[in-house]
Amino acid sequence: MAKIKSAFFCQQCGYETPKWTGKCPSCGAWNSFVEEVVQREDKSKPEVINWDEDNKEQRKAHKLDEVVQTHQARMQAPDGELNRVLGGGMVPGSVILIAGDPGIGKSTLFLQLALHWRSITTLYVSGEESAQQIKLRADRIGVKNPNLYLLTATDTNSLFQEVKKVRPQLLIIDSIQTLESPYVESAAGSVSQVRECAAELQRFAKASNIPVCIIGHITKDGAIAGPKVLEHMVDTVLQFEGDRHYAYRILRTLKNRFGSTSELGIYEMVTQGMRPVSNPSEILLSQHDEPLSGIAIAATMEASRPLMIEVQALVTTAVYGTPQRTVSGLDLRRLQLLLAVLEKRGGFHFGAKDVFVNIAGGLKIEDPSIELALVCSLLSSYEDKALPSNICLVGEIGLSGEIRAVNRIDQRIAEADKLGMDVIFIPKANAKGLQEKNYKIKIKTVNKVEDVYKMLF
Repeated sequence: MAKIKSAFFCQQCGYETPKWTGKCPSCGAWNSFVEEVVQREDKSKPEVINWDEDNKEQRKAHKLDEVVQTHQARMQAPDGELNRVLGGGMVPGSVILIAGDPGIGKSTLFLQLALHWRSITTLYVSGEESAQQIKLRADRIGVKNPNLYLLTATDTNSLFQEVKKVRPQLLIIDSIQTLESPYVESAAGSVSQVRECAAELQRFAKASNIPVCIIGHITKDGAIAGPKVLEHMVDTVLQFEGDRHYAYRILRTLKNRFGSTSELGIYEMVTQGMRPVSNPSEILLSQHDEPLSGIAIAATMEASRPLMIEVQALVTTAVYGTPQRTVSGLDLRRLQLLLAVLEKRGGFHFGAKDVFVNIAGGLKIEDPSIELALVCSLLSSYEDKALPSNICLVGEIGLSGEIRAVNRIDQRIAEADKLGMDVIFIPKANAKGLQEKNYKIKIKTVNKVEDVYKMLF
């Protein structure tokens, strides 16, 4: 019998140390080390499922010039937003990890994917819910699929035995933190268990050429729970985010070996599950019966996708001694910088005003091109004059009050033109080489904040 071997693992980042320590030297977390048994007795590694005997040739060393490159067709999922994020579809044999806050809709998204994908056989493995609970969710989605199999198990040995019987074309794991491997003695969800279970799933995916979708949890800091090596082992890492008080969810790509990481998908949470939003600009723009002050439309870019969003601002006289600065969906420091620019360059006295800013729809925007729309919404509320609802603005504000150029101006103008906007304000530096005759929308170029103020107010 082998000697018992144990180590201490940080439950936040997976750092390993032979003895207990109070503070993790890797992530700085306190009291996060837990002792786990690494090796108790000699146990053979799990058998790798190999349905293709020709894969033995791949274990031999080959010269790079002798390797024959073959085109591998992607599996087109019935979800267009997921295909966009993955770079055009699922690659056979790939391992996809999706993480997000509790209750954000990860399980609903992939159960809905399995229900709609009737052309392939799917095995949905759940260690968190019973088959009856999954059936209730499937009935709520309202789609039936005779090729969908459910398995409620946490042991990897029984999981792979069922895989041999069902022979699925897609494997979904919900979630990796609930799986247990008999070759590791620690509890489910620990660092060593997550690492071993992910390694077994990765070996299975590469040997059988079957894509594996893994649902993962996140920590209170927003990082994916488990060791950092989990993100290195998988081929694609997706982040499912959004405010649970809003209906919209954003699927982002953090890592993708088979495509770009600049894509994102947008969903709306409805009673029947996750509804893909093909044109989010129409939903994010509110329809007002009459013009209201403090509202401006911005042409922004989320990854490679143009969006029209509504920026709302409220400027009131400060009641208390220190004026308030409250933002939702924006960086507070950027708002303070813009207020200082308006105070210094424009002569507007925001120092005695309370300022509240919100991005409609619950989105969080980091694109600096919305600053011109933000400034105009602040001035609209300050002057109590409503902006026309048929104009949109794009531009970054410099410290001297100049409007700086932004990227991908063609896509922003085309999106505003498609939504029926009449006028778009763009930086003067972006006007070089722009073919205005290709658009129906009227394009106005501005160089400073004073120019926009004179035109609109």
